[in-house]
Amino acid sequence: MRTKELMATPTEQILPSKFFMDVDRSNAIPLYFQISSRIESAIQSGALPPGTRLENEIALGERLGLSRPTVRRAIQELVDKGLLVRRRGIGTQVVQGRLSRKVELTSLHDDLTSLKKQPTTELLLHELIRPDARVARALSVATNDTVLHLKRLRFSDGVPLGVLENHLPPGFANITPEDLESHGLYQILRARGVTMRVAHQRIGARAASAEESKLLEIPNRGAVLTMDRTAFNNSGLPIEFGRHCYRPDLYSFETTLVDK
Repeated sequence: MRTKELMATPTEQILPSKFFMDVDRSNAIPLYFQISSRIESAIQSGALPPGTRLENEIALGERLGLSRPTVRRAIQELVDKGLLVRRRGIGTQVVQGRLSRKVELTSLHDDLTSLKKQPTTELLLHELIRPDARVARALSVATNDTVLHLKRLRFSDGVPLGVLENHLPPGFANITPEDLESHGLYQILRARGVTMRVAHQRIGARAASAEESKLLEIPNRGAVLTMDRTAFNNSGLPIEFGRHCYRPDLYSFETTLVDK
């Protein structure tokens, strides 16, 4: 099953020349840095709100009398900071900055909401399956049991952020596609009386699959951050097994280390 969410393509925004009035070509500060700093200031001030699609590099360079490599490097500086994102078929778009997620027992939907971002979901898979050995072991079920298999594409303010794959034990087989399109998975579980207490989690990185590259709008075989998690309720029973991957230019994990 695949439910497609249609989202409007943002209108291209021509950057006002006033942003660049004080660019000094004789200054020791590189031109690309001066340009990126002006655009960053416009984003931080709200003059270029999230979702704004910028004019292409060639047009901007011609208007400012700058070479394309200079403009490209300026844009790349902001892409690396998580303030701009390049999207296939759309161009360069303003985002609200990289999501730095604390390693806590929370859901991505909850974290995005708490950061005043708008989470939306495209449901890619919703099916009842027989689990393989790894999933059966994680959920403490038999391989001939039926588990709910989900795959979702999570957006933040309209930009694809992560591919979320989850398996849930037989007791949650009646979670509906409609529930998942409008709520986070942990929201749904809490509404059913589930209290998450502990999780085993592994964070890593790998090359994206062809499907993941397309869904996340990144170069083919580009790097993705990964998280595998098995969450348990207050009775110690496994509730969900998740395997997620995220865009590294828009997402990071944050931890606090304490010396014992």
